[in-house]
Amino acid sequence: MTLKLRVGRKGYIILPKAVREAVGIDEGDEVIVEIRDGILLKPAKKRVDVDRIKELLRAHAARLRSIQGRREPAPGEAAADYLEEEFES
Repeated sequence: MTLKLRVGRKGYIILPKAVREAVGIDEGDEVIVEIRDGILLKPAKKRVDVDRIKELLRAHAARLRSIQGRREPAPGEAAADYLEEEFES
């Protein structure tokens, strides 16, 4: 996709909402600007905190071990054990 955008008085360029959504850029996100034979603008990757992920996985495994051996978890007990929710935020 190619877009033609106008540079504002102070050098600002407004990225249309459809472009921001297509590449996952939200308000406050950082972007990387590379100067090549033109300008390449891309979202900065979020740093992965490996220690935090390990901590969350250990806690998740401990919760699963605590309910191991039962045929069914108690009502509401497994609700907190969706791994996807561990990494939201």
